[in-house]
Amino acid sequence: MNGKIPGSSRIGILTSGGDAPGMNAAVRAVYRAAHELGIEVIGIRRGFTGLIEGDFFLMDRSHVANIIHLGGTVLGTSRSEDFKTFEGRKKSAENLQNAEIDALLVIGGEGSFRGADLFNDETGIPTIGIPGSIDNDIPGTDFSIGFDTAINTALEAIDKIRDTAISHGRLFFVEVMGRSSDLIAIESGIAGGAEYLVLPGDQNAITELCTRLTDAFHAGKRYAIVVVAEGERPGCSFQISQQVSEQIAIESRVVVLGHIQRGGSPTARDRVLAAKLGVSAVNAYTKGHAGVMVGELRRSVVLTPFDKVITGRQKPEPNIIRLAQILTK
Repeated sequence: MNGKIPGSSRIGILTSGGDAPGMNAAVRAVYRAAHELGIEVIGIRRGFTGLIEGDFFLMDRSHVANIIHLGGTVLGTSRSEDFKTFEGRKKSAENLQNAEIDALLVIGGEGSFRGADLFNDETGIPTIGIPGSIDNDIPGTDFSIGFDTAINTALEAIDKIRDTAISHGRLFFVEVMGRSSDLIAIESGIAGGAEYLVLPGDQNAITELCTRLTDAFHAGKRYAIVVVAEGERPGCSFQISQQVSEQIAIESRVVVLGHIQRGGSPTARDRVLAAKLGVSAVNAYTKGHAGVMVGELRRSVVLTPFDKVITGRQKPEPNIIRLAQILTK
């Protein structure tokens, strides 16, 4: 890779952690915004792993052509244990300095921002985050890139599962992703007309579910869709299905959507959000900001310090939970 043009600025960009639809749209927005300002953009492959190994390349327009509609990330991603060490972060800083890179943009989730926060503080290299996660559990933004696509993917699956549930008169448990956030389950459950939601931490969920299902089937209902949030236990729907089967006599099936929710072409909403946050991240760098994440709250772009992002947790608002309680009955 050639040295940078004298007097110019150069930023690096990487995607880290779990991939999310819309990450490519964000990479494209960063490149285009930087190019307009005369800033060179260095792509970093495979997230923090590539940062440690110096896997860099100078981006040009061809690298962001025809990627806005693609799922995944053209830069590649990883979860790096080495970056959690001081030695790994020190090696990363040396690589950036050797490549004459002035700042680092990180697209990822809460775990990625923990590393970015340490890196920014330890090295003094300006680091800015862009929220990309299907879980939508990142404080400082109403929505993270990828969430809208994920709930639409889950909704499409629920609609198709309902067809066979009606045909066979069955109970289906549909497990969706989201880790500690319940938002994919809540919003896809509402939109998909689920008969019940099972969320982590609800101690009375099985008893209440069995009561509701018994009443519904006695009243003549022939099928039901139950949306389950995976929480910290992916695959928990199988245990829930078994517990329900032990209490009521009804044929059931379990569908774990899993990683299908991470893939696919991003929705219009995710593409627009990615574009807005990508451009805003470049603008934040040019204005001297560092150690912050760009986000959107109430349709306005805001900057939130990493330390507030990584110590908080985006939780469902009470009104959306109440809405789910009313509609999933």
